Amino acid sequence: MTTYRDDAEDTLDELLRDGARIEELPSDDQDENFEDVDESSEESQDDFSGIPFPGKHLQAKPTQLPLWLQPAIFNLFRDEELLTTTTEQQLKTTKECLPLLLGEEFLKLPLNSHSIPHLNREKHASFLRANVGPLPSGYVLMDASRPWLFYWVMAGLTFLDEDVTEYKQRLIETLRPLQNPTGGFGGGHGQYSHCAGTYACLLALAAVDGLEMVDRKAMWHFLGSVKQDDGGFRMAIGAEEDIRGAYCAMTAITLLNLPLELPPDAPARKAGLTSFTDRLGEWVGKCQTYEGGIAGAPNNEAHGAYAFCALACLSILDAPHISIPKYLNTTTLLSWLTGIQTSPEGGFAGRANKLVDACYSHWVGGCWALIQAALAGPKHEGRTTDLWSREGLIRYLLCCGQQEGKRGGMRDKPSTRPDAYHTCYSLAGLSAAQNHFFYDVKGETQDEVTGRLVSAFQWTAKPATAEERKAWAFDEVDAVRPVHPVFVLPMEVVERTRSQFEKGGF
Repeated sequence: MTTYRDDAEDTLDELLRDGARIEELPSDDQDENFEDVDESSEESQDDFSGIPFPGKHLQAKPTQLPLWLQPAIFNLFRDEELLTTTTEQQLKTTKECLPLLLGEEFLKLPLNSHSIPHLNREKHASFLRANVGPLPSGYVLMDASRPWLFYWVMAGLTFLDEDVTEYKQRLIETLRPLQNPTGGFGGGHGQYSHCAGTYACLLALAAVDGLEMVDRKAMWHFLGSVKQDDGGFRMAIGAEEDIRGAYCAMTAITLLNLPLELPPDAPARKAGLTSFTDRLGEWVGKCQTYEGGIAGAPNNEAHGAYAFCALACLSILDAPHISIPKYLNTTTLLSWLTGIQTSPEGGFAGRANKLVDACYSHWVGGCWALIQAALAGPKHEGRTTDLWSREGLIRYLLCCGQQEGKRGGMRDKPSTRPDAYHTCYSLAGLSAAQNHFFYDVKGETQDEVTGRLVSAFQWTAKPATAEERKAWAFDEVDAVRPVHPVFVLPMEVVERTRSQFEKGGF
């Protein structure tokens, strides 16, 4: 039986505490897309002093909530006698979201036929484009995360059906110094290669059709250097081993059609491993926790983003209806995933008893296509019954994830500021809610000639019907492009990348 450390440090909470967050710093000549928030405004206040508890500051609890706010699985309005930071934060979040969801307060945005805001497409695109221009000085803290800015912008724009080919040459020249001679990409100039930075660079380059600049052979050797004896992957040489490394590495191997055989100099060969896939599924399975969710590494806490990484990694390894049930307990995983769709907000939290956050629209919302394909099995035909509330997520993103005014971008929740990260993953989550994704069980899982793993290329997408759009509260003009369930890029971009390296070899 797996044991769990009682004294394990909650590293993610440390990284995300208020003092550690990156803040945008105003400058005299900054773009309107980086306009500073009025610090005296109510939305910028995090002081809970003087707020009566429990829940009196909500004034009046609605006696009848719309159906999208009250699925039976949600636990609405928990009145807990024991007041904690968690309950106080939840009450504050409910207070700021509920008026927007119920239409008691309106953003100054055009409303769709369901009386909720349209997707502010043009302003969101403008906001994303500003993130690859001159940035406020506070962004110096993201020097090691430069590839992520490029990915969030390029991917987000393509989700909005914007043309990003104008950025191709500029992006290639910007990323060239980040590619190390030993393979892979660092997060910034002169930095060691890292699986996360490599993943972000590859997807950004794929979006602009610029993958020809990648040194595939050196990449193969770099990924071989981070493959571990137990089957997992480190994020960098000497760095932590976690589920992100497994997903990022397998994404690079598959998109670039690298040999599955480990390089001769791979350290894992000393333990008898010969392939990148050796012991990988077993290692992913060890990351599942007693809750049913997936942790970053064995014996850690379950987290929504790690659930996506695990499911996507296994869907690269083999067909989802084969690999996912083989290595994971799908019953407990399903229970955990359904439990973190929040109420009354309708979005997703990243962990149990945590707050809604728009970024999990992708990290958790993106899990559903994968887990439903796993549960449907080889008889997967046509549309399946949803195990989550698409309407709840769409309403949260359109009502609470956008802000009024001249500035675009999408945000975590109404009291926070927009950023490229939340904009990209909010749009990806919107795609997950607006479209149907189907796995072709008759397709190949491995190319007989090149040995390439091809199960992740067997997905198709269909948009919502007019009847479904009506049920899910969005208009056709608010639809975003179908986003690939595994690679988080438009479906057409993934197919183009598959064809580019179809022959394999170096």
